Amino acid sequence: MNRRFLRPAAALLTLQLLLPLTGCRTAVYSVKEKFGIEKRDIMIARVDDAQSAQEKAREQFVDALESFKAVVKVEPGNLEKTYNRLKAEMERSESRAKAVTDRIDAVETVARDLFREWERELDAYSNAELRRTSSRQLDATRRQSDQMLAAMRKAEAKLEPVLKALRDQVMFLKHNLNAQAIGSIRGEVGRIETEVASLVKDMDAAIREAASFIQSMQSSGG
Repeated sequence: MNRRFLRPAAALLTLQLLLPLTGCRTAVYSVKEKFGIEKRDIMIARVDDAQSAQEKAREQFVDALESFKAVVKVEPGNLEKTYNRLKAEMERSESRAKAVTDRIDAVETVARDLFREWERELDAYSNAELRRTSSRQLDATRRQSDQMLAAMRKAEAKLEPVLKALRDQVMFLKHNLNAQAIGSIRGEVGRIETEVASLVKDMDAAIREAASFIQSMQSSGG
């Protein structure tokens, strides 16, 4: 993907390392604004991070599915090695899923703060026409943000059901390193494949919404 918007990226990245998201947001915003980084810049960066996290999660869940599909072809004597590989795939999937949730939470936080600030600043206009224009732009941006976040949350909701299915199979395989375990996994592959396909579809939709939002924010100036 062409990520060409991050003009203040270096400064923003440094500040994100120094000022964690869980700190006092007002202080964080104030420091970043001294570097010329406004809330809209932070939001664009966080949407980009969320988009990247979703792309990586999408790839990881597809890889995990392929590993599970390959299990049914494994000889019983190689089950322990197979179990270790599947366990590693599951753990990577859990890590990617958590990253998705964390990034979406971060987008929601800065979106809420950005729109509150924008609303307050509407009262500061002395020019009524500029106030109306800014108000319309606020409404449009908020609608697009809500649409994007809804798509992200919809995809996020598909993560845990797939993870549960993967955990069940890994746990069963752990205690049953035999042909019976292979038979069990073979019977579940179709269901997991369907769930992953649904997840991928919603992930792709959320990724497109994020790209559209970033483009809109860049072109409008926030």
